[in-house]
Amino acid sequence: MSVTPHSTQRETVFSQEVITRFELYNSLFLTLPFYQVKDTGILLPFFSSHCEKGVAQLKSPSEVIESFFDEHVPGVDEREKINRLFRFIQYIERQVVLFDAIEDSSFSKLSRTDDSGTLQGLLQQVASSDEVREKISEKLKNFSLRLVLTAHPTQFYPGTVLTIMTDLIEALKTNDINTVNLLLQQLGKTPFFNKTSPTPVDEAISLIWFLENVFYYALAGIQTRLNEEFGIDSFPNQVFELGFWPGGDRDGNPNVKTNSTRTVAATLRQIIFRCYYRDYRILKRRITFRGIEEPMSRLGDLLYVNAFNPQPEAGDLQQEMIDLLQGIKDTLVKDHDGIFLELIEDLTLKVRLYGCYFAGLDIRQDSRVLRTVFQYGLKQPGLNNGLPENYSELSEDEKLKLISFNEADYPCTEETDGNTDEAMINDTLCTIRLMHKIQQQNGEKASHRFIISNCQEASDILQLMNLFLWCGWTKDNLTIDFMPLFETVNDLKNAAGVMEKLYAHPIYKEHLKKRGNRQMIMLGFSDSTKDGGYLMANWSIYQAKVELTAITKKYDIELAFFDGRGGPPARGGGKTHRFYAAMGKEIANDHIQLTIQGQTVSSQYGSIETAKYNIEQLVNAGITSALHPNHRDLLDTAHKDLISTMANESFDKFLALRKHPIFTEYLENMSPLKLLSNINISSRPTKRNAGAPLKLEDLRAISFVTSWSQLKQNVPGFYGVGSALKKAKDLGKWQDAVDLYKSSGFFKTMIDNCMMSMSKSDFRITAHLEHNEHYGEFWKLLKNEFDLTKALTLELTGNQELMQEYPVEKRSIAMRERIVLPLVVTQHYALQQLKNTTDEELKSAYSKLVIRTVYGIVNAGRNLA
Repeated sequence: MSVTPHSTQRETVFSQEVITRFELYNSLFLTLPFYQVKDTGILLPFFSSHCEKGVAQLKSPSEVIESFFDEHVPGVDEREKINRLFRFIQYIERQVVLFDAIEDSSFSKLSRTDDSGTLQGLLQQVASSDEVREKISEKLKNFSLRLVLTAHPTQFYPGTVLTIMTDLIEALKTNDINTVNLLLQQLGKTPFFNKTSPTPVDEAISLIWFLENVFYYALAGIQTRLNEEFGIDSFPNQVFELGFWPGGDRDGNPNVKTNSTRTVAATLRQIIFRCYYRDYRILKRRITFRGIEEPMSRLGDLLYVNAFNPQPEAGDLQQEMIDLLQGIKDTLVKDHDGIFLELIEDLTLKVRLYGCYFAGLDIRQDSRVLRTVFQYGLKQPGLNNGLPENYSELSEDEKLKLISFNEADYPCTEETDGNTDEAMINDTLCTIRLMHKIQQQNGEKASHRFIISNCQEASDILQLMNLFLWCGWTKDNLTIDFMPLFETVNDLKNAAGVMEKLYAHPIYKEHLKKRGNRQMIMLGFSDSTKDGGYLMANWSIYQAKVELTAITKKYDIELAFFDGRGGPPARGGGKTHRFYAAMGKEIANDHIQLTIQGQTVSSQYGSIETAKYNIEQLVNAGITSALHPNHRDLLDTAHKDLISTMANESFDKFLALRKHPIFTEYLENMSPLKLLSNINISSRPTKRNAGAPLKLEDLRAISFVTSWSQLKQNVPGFYGVGSALKKAKDLGKWQDAVDLYKSSGFFKTMIDNCMMSMSKSDFRITAHLEHNEHYGEFWKLLKNEFDLTKALTLELTGNQELMQEYPVEKRSIAMRERIVLPLVVTQHYALQQLKNTTDEELKSAYSKLVIRTVYGIVNAGRNLA
């Protein structure tokens, strides 16, 4: 496929604005004031070049590092080598920040060449056709976008570094070299990492930085444009919503307690009032007219108290704030010619958007925990309403008949210490009670969703409903949306059957009616990929969506899918807007809900400008799929059969790999997996059952994907795809596969994301393992599938190289990979040395060396973990 003139233009801009400027500003690193080693900045280019040459010659990481020191710093001992490597890491970490900042500062110039997928592009269509305006207006009446920030441990920059980055981006926009130099010096002296693991509240505070500094402005800006164009203010639904997981997501995280949830809800409330108060101060400088003093004073007092001296029993003040602003607006229009009206309208819009809660705090817990809590409840005389002792052993149908939904007000005691079953039971019951309190204080939307992960049966949801009724809630006032999360390949297969049982259940049917007849269903990409491989995970989710849409329509219920999409393609990331634009009519797509996490937060939503662009693309994708339903994406039976055949072949291949006798051992010994738990970036353990020996099913998907990405093998993003395409070829269906790539947005997006994943792989790093007696055959297994996948995806797409159609993204990835190559080599060297030394002091130093390299590699990858 040929590269378009538009792509060439973007590539030219990228070369001038990003590559050239990075090379220029990078020279400032030679003067960075790092402690102890004066010549680190001078040696770093030699070290980078040496690593490149060594990797190209397929030398082992140990050979590369040892030969560098022999050549450039002869005679230093092992401890001094480690010291030098730490200094190199410090520089490279900050080079990554510089590259990020330069790329972000050039964002408007790069995106200016492309209006497709933005709000501007949408409004241009509207300007030329009243019919299109009417269609979009109609679609917006029932469209919503919910972005949910999650506390996954791949967001490494603390608030201090993010603030420097924000200022650096602004200075780079005007090429203010003095300010850039000072900021780089500040960066050099600012620590990047915590000395201890963060608590769930710490994680929440670090993500609230993005709410306060980015989303608060970005969403309001887009909403204002849509209001002006389509009068959305009068629409029945809210177009934009923010969700939040830190402090509410308990699944596998014993550190999240009821008190964490309470603190995070209070912090979200306080920060949104601080945002309002910040805007109010601007308002106060402008609105200085007679007749408005009293409402302005009342509004100021209300905002100030809640921002800086919050009262626990203050309650939901959203309507009171709106009424005060409306009164000020009326007076401005009536007596003062409407001067500064836009300031009032802007604050009113924000109060409508964010209320007293800023972002809705989702609660998530594993179904196995919830079953334990329910069993506990059945043993309490005041709760069991005649259910038999052997209730848990009954069939699903018998359970559904027997659940009684009796109301009670069972007291619970919060326990802050211990991870016992009793503590977990108390935490669950107390959190359910707390959700009611949060709704009273911050508004219903402050916490109204309970997600059941590993959901396998309808009874998982109905039993949770009963837990709510035991904790003081009533059937008539149960303002909660119960959301099943289907993740594994098997659970996805059974999802429609589970939901049909729910929809047919009289009590649940009644509950849904009270909730506006809308059901939300979460689908997880991470565990399905770990479970079944890349192709099968994507296909299982697609099929589940088609079946769930059909069954939900049958019961005349509105459906909203909530996609657990991580940063990398292996966890459902990649070109997210293309994923949504590709949904055909068979899949409910009126409401887009997705998680944003890890490096995706800072890379796509790190500044107001990039956040606006990415949010607009998602809005455009949702609207475009309704305006121009691509009927070719309604996969016919033959195409579905072909994808199914390929997915099954891929699944078998991936399953065989997982069952390989040294699969887990290879990942544990060749990657930094064992050391990930020592990285002070997350309150969540790297695996469930933390004390037990490593089992693949206990390993968190994020640790699984991170480990492969550190190896530069990215197995979850491509393994099995080559074998699947070969199967199509062997069956004589190759042309059908080519046609499918050209005609189906879903299939194209899936293959393109797989190619992106491969472009971040580099098997040269581990090439020395090919001749390793123990791991050689296994390494060749991975490499052969990589080569097969690369060859066949290129043949399928008609390209000569990976990501040929996305030259700017391709060059960005290549540049980032080049910057961090020394980190990758250093990491593998340190892992090797760790195995070969008995000196405890050296072992500790090598472990720290490995851990420090992980940060920079993931930060540079932007969507690696």
